[in-house]
Amino acid sequence: MGTQYDGTSRRRVLQAGVLGAGAAVGTAVTGVPAASAAGTHSGGRPDPENPRFTLAVVPDTQYLFDLDRGDAAPLTATFEYLVERRGVDNIVFTAHLGDVVENAQASEFAQADPVFAVLDRARMPYSVLAGNHDIDASKDDQRGDSAYLRVFGPQRFRRMSTYGGSTPDGYNSYHVFRAGGRQWLLLAMDWRPSDAGFAWARKVIAQHPRLPVILTIHDLVHADDGDGVARFSEHGDRVWKQLVEGNDQIFLTLNGHFWPSGRTVRTNAAGHDVHLHVTNYQDRYYGGAGMVRLYHFDLARDTIDVETINPWILAQNPARRSPLAEGEIELTGDVDRFSVPIDFTARFAGFAPEPLRPARPAQELVIPGTVAYWRLDGPVGSRVVDHSGRGNDLTPVLLSGSPADSLRASAEHHPDQPGHASWVFGGRKNPARGGYLRTADNAPLNRLTFQGGYTIEAFVKLADDGLDHAWEGLLSRLGTGADAGKTGGDTSEPVVNLAFSGGRQLQWAVYPLDQNDTFTNWGHEEIAGRWLHLAVVNDGRRTTLYIDSSELLRNPATRSNGLATTGAPWLLGANHYANTIEQTFAGHIGELRIVDRALSPKQFLNA
Repeated sequence: MGTQYDGTSRRRVLQAGVLGAGAAVGTAVTGVPAASAAGTHSGGRPDPENPRFTLAVVPDTQYLFDLDRGDAAPLTATFEYLVERRGVDNIVFTAHLGDVVENAQASEFAQADPVFAVLDRARMPYSVLAGNHDIDASKDDQRGDSAYLRVFGPQRFRRMSTYGGSTPDGYNSYHVFRAGGRQWLLLAMDWRPSDAGFAWARKVIAQHPRLPVILTIHDLVHADDGDGVARFSEHGDRVWKQLVEGNDQIFLTLNGHFWPSGRTVRTNAAGHDVHLHVTNYQDRYYGGAGMVRLYHFDLARDTIDVETINPWILAQNPARRSPLAEGEIELTGDVDRFSVPIDFTARFAGFAPEPLRPARPAQELVIPGTVAYWRLDGPVGSRVVDHSGRGNDLTPVLLSGSPADSLRASAEHHPDQPGHASWVFGGRKNPARGGYLRTADNAPLNRLTFQGGYTIEAFVKLADDGLDHAWEGLLSRLGTGADAGKTGGDTSEPVVNLAFSGGRQLQWAVYPLDQNDTFTNWGHEEIAGRWLHLAVVNDGRRTTLYIDSSELLRNPATRSNGLATTGAPWLLGANHYANTIEQTFAGHIGELRIVDRALSPKQFLNA
């Protein structure tokens, strides 16, 4: 788990009084702690566009509402915690998994009602479904009226912006919430859906054909063998066949009812993974004490990080916390704290493919200061046009003995690349083979020194062929340090070189105008076979490397002004040593732009 969800930091927050000091274990908390009451309205708002967000999951709470034997304090503390943390942890939705109460009695629901009102007052969206202890478990969702329905029927949820609707019987509902820049659909299904209930759920999914779906239901899988591996219950097998297997949009299911916790992965009819989790803590100390499971979605990392904590116990004074309570602060076993890797783009591609960003005309990118803009989007021919209009066209060159297809056109491109094509460079070394591009001997670009700053951008993908491509050049300027009158460093090195090391680290190594020695910026190791957007930005004083618009670490603070030149051509797809081509680039190059001033990431080609 990352530090964003670090349990230690959470303990510090809670013990400082976010939820109040709390009463001794076994004593109900009376009233709402002052800090929590304020947090009901001051816990911050979730950010629906943030790629990191949290789904809170609350399993069976039945022993907390058991006639005259329960205690509402633990679940109250949990809900107050979620309200207080909703901005920090970007909590977008809360799902209860059923068995709210123990005996399906109106008096028990009367106890639970004001606890859920904590979320109502804070306008935090949530869902509730009926477990077998909430209703007449011998009947399906056509059972008719119940004490459960009078408290947790459709009338409770209609005020929520996420609420989408319910079955006519009121026992099945769905919500649509926005998180991570997209919408998600959550089904809250009854203990025993009827055939009509399943048909309704399938219709809801069909009416939202592009939304990923999370199914919450009380009974689906169990892990009774104690090995943590979940298996279908008899009813769960029916749910799988009637609803999950044939609906590719369902990628995650959550259920309670059984203990201990467990999880498994099954393959649906489309050949894709469905993650099935059971979570329930009613068998543990104090009836689970309002334990909550937090599903931290991280779309940027293609991961769901899962943790299980107890806000009520965390909030108690450590000096007064009982030994049993101490062991329930946070569950860290493999079934309660884990990470689920999901390539969300690939998993959702069958029903919600990411829209391809349309191509942008080259002239839209010729901003003031553009001195060269090359798009490798045409057939391999005699010339690559400079779209800047400055006349810095490129001509292909093949090294002696190189195959004819050392340069070839491709439809592949970076998803944010303005032009939708690239060229494949088949560079090799020992001996050097392949092709590259060069400006003419008299191109205006050859003489520019960029004393006021510069920006160089490129879209590239390194070859993943297992061969040695150490120090392959992406962009270089002919002429050595010695040719430019420099005496520091290895003066056989080129005056300008953008290349990748043997460890696939990006390197910008140049002789500035105002220095006698070479000046070098370093990047980190890159992964072959992945498209990259690279940028080198100099503001007239300092040079900074960017990859995918992210500033890198190893950028010298030393002042660096301009670029030395011998007036010789630029090379795209090759570097040189002592003016001899050592190796050409291996991989794809989509396009490259050079601007005679510093640009911000918002002005980059992929902005």
